[in-house]
Amino acid sequence: MDRAAPLTELSDAPVPPRGGAEWFEGEGGARLRAALFRTEGRPRGSVILSTGRTEAIEKYFEVVRDLQQRGFVVLVNEWRGQGLSHRDLPDRLKGHALGAETYLADYRALLVAFEARLPKPWIAIGHSMGGCLTLMALARGQAPRFAGAVLCAPMLGLRLPRFARALVALRLLTGRAGDWAQPPGDPASEPFEGNVLTRDPARYKRGKDLIRANPDLTLSSPTWGWLDFALRATAWLAKGENLKGATLPVVIVSASADKLVSNADQKAIAALLPAGEFVSVEGAEHEILMETDPLRDQFWAHFDALADQVAPKA
Repeated sequence: MDRAAPLTELSDAPVPPRGGAEWFEGEGGARLRAALFRTEGRPRGSVILSTGRTEAIEKYFEVVRDLQQRGFVVLVNEWRGQGLSHRDLPDRLKGHALGAETYLADYRALLVAFEARLPKPWIAIGHSMGGCLTLMALARGQAPRFAGAVLCAPMLGLRLPRFARALVALRLLTGRAGDWAQPPGDPASEPFEGNVLTRDPARYKRGKDLIRANPDLTLSSPTWGWLDFALRATAWLAKGENLKGATLPVVIVSASADKLVSNADQKAIAALLPAGEFVSVEGAEHEILMETDPLRDQFWAHFDALADQVAPKA
């Protein structure tokens, strides 16, 4: 069976060398996409990179090359419901979730499918929703497989009105889990001005160009089911006793100008972790890895400090 999966590239965002995308089987037989890229020469370890909500593998080509240059093999995890991975609703634009357990089972399947090609030590990177799920996976049994983790603006608390929980519970009670929680828009046409993701116009444009080049990568607003997952997952992570299993070094890199997730919750959870560290990238919007070079450099400085500790260069 051919496991090769397609990747979309742009003139300013080519597919990184020495690798490509593959299909693997997730929970319930879902066809999911991931991408593995080798480094040149002897690797110092592997990075398992998990994307945020709405994000496809292709958005992280630049980050993959940054990691390859540091000597790492890179596995990019594209969650179900995003990119070309399986979507749980007929309407591909709806950002839906069936709950954290399904995502965590998919993550376990990802590691099993690729572990033979991932030299140790392993470092996890997770952005936003990917940071939330990565931390949950580490706390619930995966920590021994990893040497460290760097969470980029992780979704450890949402900036929502106080009545949000009650409203979500009501929508689920009335069978509306798959309905839009916010009016859907056209992600490809959202202007740079006023965006809450990045201050870098070129990287912002690149993200829009990708979904214009391949509309199947597009994802719009979340459903009530996705909000229910997010609220339950962040509430679980807020309890210190649930984090005891995440004994490895975990660096939480916060975006000081973030308007989507809670920096206060990130700082609180870092303090609850057995080996947690909280750092802030001053002036960064939510997508630190898609920010301007000086802001991205701050993220990489924190990553390099951890990598030098747990996966030193030869």
